[in-house]
Amino acid sequence: MKKDACYFSGSPVHPGRGIRYVPALVVSTRAVLVFQAYKPFGLFLRKRNPRKIRWTVIYRKIHKKNVTEEVIRKRAKKAKKVARPYSGADLETIRHKKAQRATIRIAARDAAVKEIKERKDKKKEKAKQAGGGHAAQQKQAGKQQKHKGR
Repeated sequence: MKKDACYFSGSPVHPGRGIRYVPALVVSTRAVLVFQAYKPFGLFLRKRNPRKIRWTVIYRKIHKKNVTEEVIRKRAKKAKKVARPYSGADLETIRHKKAQRATIRIAARDAAVKEIKERKDKKKEKAKQAGGGHAAQQKQAGKQQKHKGR
């Protein structure tokens, strides 16, 4: 259920209530103006200033006549980061790694990557040496089968 606000007084206008006014001669910011009753509508037509009329919401805001205090928003507590151990690393090793300087960590990571690359290269070389003759045999067998099919 959407409530509109009265264009003049600022009070809520429930669906099916109030007066809707379309200004024809005057260019308005809104196409349809909603009023709570004939009282604010008549004052609007007489060009009264709602800031000077005591019972409007605008007057009460300006002159600080609000009875209820504004609700202060409670700030949500920020989640605290807690270091917890996980499989493969206990809490002590995690703290030790955090305490290390970034340059040391980067150097260690680069060394590990380099070692992995070397292992892969060695595997490739072994595969080439062991299977070098095998690939040539497969090519010849493929050629023979092509000729057989004629």
